[in-house]
Amino acid sequence: MDFTITPQLDELRLRLRAFIEREVIPLEADKANYNEFQNIKMAKRDELRELAKTAGLWAPQMPLERGGLGLKMAEQAVFYEEANRSIFGPCIVNCNAPDDGNQRVLSMIATEDQKDRWLQPIIDGKVNSSFVMTEPHPGGGSDPGMMRTRAERHGNKWKIYGHKWFISGAATASHFILMARTDADLDQKRRHLSGFMFHRDQPGWRIVRRIENMGPDEHGGVCELEFDGLEIDDADRLMEIGDGLKITQIRLGPARLTHCMRWTGLAKRCMEIAADYIAYREGFGEKLSDRESVQLKMGELAHDIQVARLLTMNAAWMLDTGDYARKEVSMAKVHVADTLHKAADTAIQLNGARGYSKDTVLEWIYRYARAARIVDGASEVHKMVLARFYTQEGNDFWRWG
Repeated sequence: MDFTITPQLDELRLRLRAFIEREVIPLEADKANYNEFQNIKMAKRDELRELAKTAGLWAPQMPLERGGLGLKMAEQAVFYEEANRSIFGPCIVNCNAPDDGNQRVLSMIATEDQKDRWLQPIIDGKVNSSFVMTEPHPGGGSDPGMMRTRAERHGNKWKIYGHKWFISGAATASHFILMARTDADLDQKRRHLSGFMFHRDQPGWRIVRRIENMGPDEHGGVCELEFDGLEIDDADRLMEIGDGLKITQIRLGPARLTHCMRWTGLAKRCMEIAADYIAYREGFGEKLSDRESVQLKMGELAHDIQVARLLTMNAAWMLDTGDYARKEVSMAKVHVADTLHKAADTAIQLNGARGYSKDTVLEWIYRYARAARIVDGASEVHKMVLARFYTQEGNDFWRWG
């Protein structure tokens, strides 16, 4: 494998870097640009989105024929890392969660008619979207086999009954992808789920609450939903009946990896803020950057970030070859989540009270980073996956190729 990027991709990377530096990072310092959930106001976001489109920095993961940049997974890793040099970057160039994962899965599995109706408006930035899967106990979380929200068929219609929570983006989404049980047998683990799409204006469901958390929130937060007879046309079903688990696997693997791409960008930003501060801050007759204890922290962090990038790029390269890369994605997810938290913590420590204050974005990133070890599969779940792979493969766990 060769992770050398092409001159064309490097030119795109540099244009994106300049755009983020010039148009996006300055917004972070003005609280007037933030909404009540500590994200960029959507009107300001949409204003910057038009600039990104004009600059040719829009929807990197989507096909050229639908208005995207058509980047492969390994190429996206380069783009997403640069985009998340700012906390606002991904949502401005349309590679933020959950829209990113929803666009990706619809582009892979939806019919052309479904793409025109449900996918294209997300690509165009006209609507936000949400992926509706997680349920409160005793329903499905990391184990979709426990899912209890059910879809009952009535001719060419389906009626949905159930309870979901921690659904990202739901408060502002217009297009939803829903996972529900279509097989009443609770012991059926592989063919019990099916995927559906619905619009926020359809009756038969409601947002119970927007769940308060440490924040900061993605646009639309995380919400609790209740379904009491939501009616969905069979034409708005994704793939075949019973393919729901396959849909979740197609969506969640790459989505986890794009989190890693973005988080690596944030980790680098933390180190950048730390480096800028220690270069001029003096104490007891020397700059912080000249102290060995500080150099050890910075060196260790640089090492961890490079490991994160290599794990992410390796998994992306494997996805580009057609491999599911389950093991590689899990390794990246665990390490990058830890690295992001460590980067924010280290940068705050080196900045002292300045880092703990809201004078920089470090405290924002620190709170955001805590979710990284939970979202899209807790770190413990991914470690279990890795342990199972090792049990099956032994020393071939580290095979070449």
